[in-house]
Amino acid sequence: MAEDPWLTIVGVGEDGPDGLPPASRLALEAAEIVMGPPRHLALLPGITAERIEWPVPFADGLPVLRALRGRRVVVLASGDPFWFGAGSVIARHFAPGEWQALPAPSAFSLAAARLGWPLERTVCLGLHAAPIARLRPHLAPGLRALVLVRDGAAVLELARWLTGLGFGETKLLVIEALGGPRERVRQTTAATLDFDDIAHPVCVGLDMAGAGAVIPLASGWPDDFFEHDGQITKRPIRALTLSALAPRPGEHLWDIGAGSGSVSVEWLACHTALSATAIEADPARAARIRANADRLGADRMRVVEGAAPQALHDLDPPQAVFIGGGLSGALLADLWARLAPGTRIVANAVTLESEALLARWQADHGGSLLRIELAEAQPLGRRRGWRAAYPVVQWSGVR
Repeated sequence: MAEDPWLTIVGVGEDGPDGLPPASRLALEAAEIVMGPPRHLALLPGITAERIEWPVPFADGLPVLRALRGRRVVVLASGDPFWFGAGSVIARHFAPGEWQALPAPSAFSLAAARLGWPLERTVCLGLHAAPIARLRPHLAPGLRALVLVRDGAAVLELARWLTGLGFGETKLLVIEALGGPRERVRQTTAATLDFDDIAHPVCVGLDMAGAGAVIPLASGWPDDFFEHDGQITKRPIRALTLSALAPRPGEHLWDIGAGSGSVSVEWLACHTALSATAIEADPARAARIRANADRLGADRMRVVEGAAPQALHDLDPPQAVFIGGGLSGALLADLWARLAPGTRIVANAVTLESEALLARWQADHGGSLLRIELAEAQPLGRRRGWRAAYPVVQWSGVR
C-alpha cells in the first residue's frame, strides 16, 4: 500500500466529531474535499473542506469520486465501512495503494453493547437494500439477530412479515440513532408493534419466538416448504442429491430442469458464499422457482427461462451441475464438452429409458450409479402396508 493514499474512508457514528479517534480527525483536517451522504455531512458541521454530497443511487457517486483522484479526499461512511457498509464497494473500484480506511465501531457492536448480547452468537444482517426474506433461514425460537433496515417503514414491514410466518411473539428491540444524542431503545413484539415514529438510522434486535415453521439445517427440507406442481425432487432424494453435489464455499451450481427450484434453494442454504442458476423451460415453473427463492431467502439464485443446452450459453461457469429434468444423451454430451475439468455432475433418472442412458454413460465415462428405492407406510384397510415410490437411479461423476 502507498505510504500516503489520496483517499481516506472515515467511519462516523451518530456522536459525530465526539466519537472520532485522532487519526480520523487528522484525515478530516488535511482533506481538500469531504464527500458523503447528507446525513453524515450534517454530523460534522465543523468541516472546512469542500463538501460534496454523495448522490443516489450509490453507484452514481463512483464516477464523481474517480474524477477527484489525486486530491486529498475523505469519504464518510457509517461506523465500520466494511461491515455491510460502503467500504467494500469503494475498495473494488480503486487500487489498494490509493485508499486507506479508518473505521469506527459498527452499529452491530454498539447494539450488542446496549443489549448485552454476545456478538459472536448473534446473527448480523444488513437489510438496507436486501430483501427481508434473507432472514428466513434464521427464524428459530431462541435465536437472536441484529438487522439494519432502511427506515421506520421497513421496521413495520419486518414486524408484519414475522407475524405472517408465525413468529409474532418475537421480541423487537427498536434502536434509533444508536450512539448519538437522539438514541432511543423501545421494546415490543412483532405482533404488537404499535408505533411508527421511528427515526433513521435504525437497528432492530430480534429475540426469536413463535410457532412458525423452522427451516432445517440438514438437507432434505419438507416438500411443503416449496410451491410446486408435482415436479419436485422429493425430500429423501433431494437430501441424497445435495450430498452427491457436495457444495463447497464459493461454488456455483447449474440446476437444469429445475422444476420447483428446491435443489437450488437448498444448495444456497448450505453457505452464504454459494450461488446458483436454475434453468427451466416451462414459464409457469420458472415463475414458481422465483417465488420459492424470494420466499425462502435464496436471493443469490438466477432463474433462466429456457431449455438446455441452448439456455446454457453465456452463463457463469459452474463447479457443480444437477440434471433434474430434460435428461438426454445430447445434453450429457454437450455438458461433457462444455464444462471445465473437475466439474461435478449429478443426474437423476426415473424412466427406464433415462436409466439405460445413465448406465451406458457410466460405463463409458465412469462415476458412480446409485439405485434409490423408497417406500412409505400407508393405510391398508384397517392395517398398514408399504407403498413404494418409483425407484430413482442417480449417476454422479466428475468431468
